[in-house]
Amino acid sequence: MPERVPSTLVALARSTHPGPTVAVTAVTAVLAVGVGVPPLPAVLVTAAVFAGQVSVGLSNDWIDAERDAEVGRRDKPVARGWIDAGLVRTVSVITAIVAVLLTVPVGWAVTAAHIVFIASAWSYNAWLKRTPLSVLPFIVSFGLLPAIVTLAATPPEFAAPAALGAGALLGVAAHFANVLPDLADDRATGIAGLPHRLGLRASGGVIGVALAAASVLVFAYAGASAGGRNAFALVGLVVTLALAVACTVLAVTRTPTRLLFQLIMAAALLDVVLLALAS
Repeated sequence: MPERVPSTLVALARSTHPGPTVAVTAVTAVLAVGVGVPPLPAVLVTAAVFAGQVSVGLSNDWIDAERDAEVGRRDKPVARGWIDAGLVRTVSVITAIVAVLLTVPVGWAVTAAHIVFIASAWSYNAWLKRTPLSVLPFIVSFGLLPAIVTLAATPPEFAAPAALGAGALLGVAAHFANVLPDLADDRATGIAGLPHRLGLRASGGVIGVALAAASVLVFAYAGASAGGRNAFALVGLVVTLALAVACTVLAVTRTPTRLLFQLIMAAALLDVVLLALAS
């Protein structure tokens, strides 16, 4: 039976890496509402981050098109021949430009931070994923995300160090969790990022430690607030630590799947809620 080829629009949507794109956009929206960013800047920043994530996802697919086809990646529309890599490249560049333009009305500081965010993510796809510094773009981009939101507030302010640190640590966990399911395919095509060099068990440990450290950092910050928030912060700490343990166990005892990344994004959303309540 011949393969049913989806429409160009559907194939393009699948090439955006919709899971991570939606997750990071949701984190942005929740944080923007939580820290009291005015409605219009909140919408613009959330839309900008969404467009930026679309651009990053698409850039991954067209940059890796030949490598993905070589190992027979069934989850990549370009590798399966559903959509032309040139079209994906074009849309990736356009959405990157749109992502930057959306932040211009919000202020130069937000625009500058978002440019660094996108450039960092693109550097991973274009080069750093093949090096021991593969985790660096995740530290930079995830670490900057809280600042992109708080700089859109009135008055603008840089995010608290706890928020920046927690974002960076969640970025570390997200990087390792995102790479582990593809270790074999990556090695077959010459990709040797930090998780590949550390191996499965050590990488699982990194995920757990990074996620737990982010949770403790957020708890220390949110727990300093008054009233009932302390109890909520404690509940959040317990839940996120449980997620950290679960991620580590899943990584080292079973064949890694995208569930790892989903659990980390769940922890990230909870951490964002705690940060917002403490702001």
